[in-house]
Amino acid sequence: MSTTSIITHAREQSRPALLEPEAKTICKAYGLPVPEFKIATSASEAVKFAQILGFPVVMKIVSPDILHKTEAGGVLLNLHTRKAVEDGYSKLASNAKAFKRTARIVGILVECMAPTGLEIIVGGLRDDQFGPVVMFGLGGIFTEVLDDVTFGLAPIKRLDVREMIRGIRGYRALAGFRDQLPVDERAIESVIVQTSKIMNENQQIGQIDLNPVIAYSRGCSVVDARILLAPTHETNREVCKNDGPCPRKKANRSANR
Repeated sequence: MSTTSIITHAREQSRPALLEPEAKTICKAYGLPVPEFKIATSASEAVKFAQILGFPVVMKIVSPDILHKTEAGGVLLNLHTRKAVEDGYSKLASNAKAFKRTARIVGILVECMAPTGLEIIVGGLRDDQFGPVVMFGLGGIFTEVLDDVTFGLAPIKRLDVREMIRGIRGYRALAGFRDQLPVDERAIESVIVQTSKIMNENQQIGQIDLNPVIAYSRGCSVVDARILLAPTHETNREVCKNDGPCPRKKANRSANR
């Protein structure tokens, strides 16, 4: 499906957010490095897909009623066997219903397990004053605990992206320290530039969260993607208030702060 058809389909169903497979399909269309995945609708199908993709795999619940999957027990990591996948399918479905009895379950996403690396976050939002904005920072808990992120206006050039990357206080983590190799900054630049294009070329997208993106010494991997549609009746400020921390209030700062 094209980006436009994915967004249209979500609008027709009155969904404020895309499903993760839809978000990742858009990411792939823009050349972002997304792990291979498939959507299973039965335990046997999940096992078959895991064998095709290769162990270990990740399994995630796919539901329009569960935006934050981890809170709902909707993510299982590092599954190495057929039995683990088969049991995992039932466990995810059960967890989803326990979290929200009326949750609609589209299926279970089965995805290649990405190797460990340095977690970063890349995001995008549509600011009322500045238009499309991209964000970069260290991922995982560091995003909220350290509040160490930089911003740039979309569309953005690679030179400005480099300033964003090197402008975070935790840049040393990317540059390599102790026995850690430096991460591939060119690969990170590409993710930020392409995220900028997604925001700039798709006015109906209100916010993108790629968290985490796992960075390696060569390349990176977008292991989780969330896309919120631009509200049709509410302001973007209301969307951010309802769906977590919103960096809009910082968008008027320079790219290095």
